[in-house]
Amino acid sequence: MAQYDEESVIVSQAYRPSIGLFAAREQYFGGEFRLNRMSWIKPNFLWMMYRCAWGTSVGQEVILAVRLKRPFFENVLAQAIPSSYDPDEYSNQAAWKKAVNASKVRLQWDPDHNPAGGAFKRRAILIRASW
Repeated sequence: MAQYDEESVIVSQAYRPSIGLFAAREQYFGGEFRLNRMSWIKPNFLWMMYRCAWGTSVGQEVILAVRLKRPFFENVLAQAIPSSYDPDEYSNQAAWKKAVNASKVRLQWDPDHNPAGGAFKRRAILIRASW
């Protein structure tokens, strides 16, 4: 459910006003923004809007569309470890936990939501990265 082309993927991010408004005005992340924080990468706009209560959650009032270069996005995705154990992907839970501990990127699938807040049957991908 992402917007993308051969060169980039657009993800949605919610920020507190001091970060989001700075980025929108200056067209780069700076000011109070820090790369050493955990970040959720959400390619699905509706899921992002649901998650931040349509911009009413404290600290998530400014929602930005951020264009990521495809090689960067694909590299982050390649590093992602599922947030829950999948026996089809890992031989046992110990192997999965070892992979989780070695990676800074988690992959999670949550129910997607429609504009009224109801859940769709389809899932939305979420990628959590600690830079």
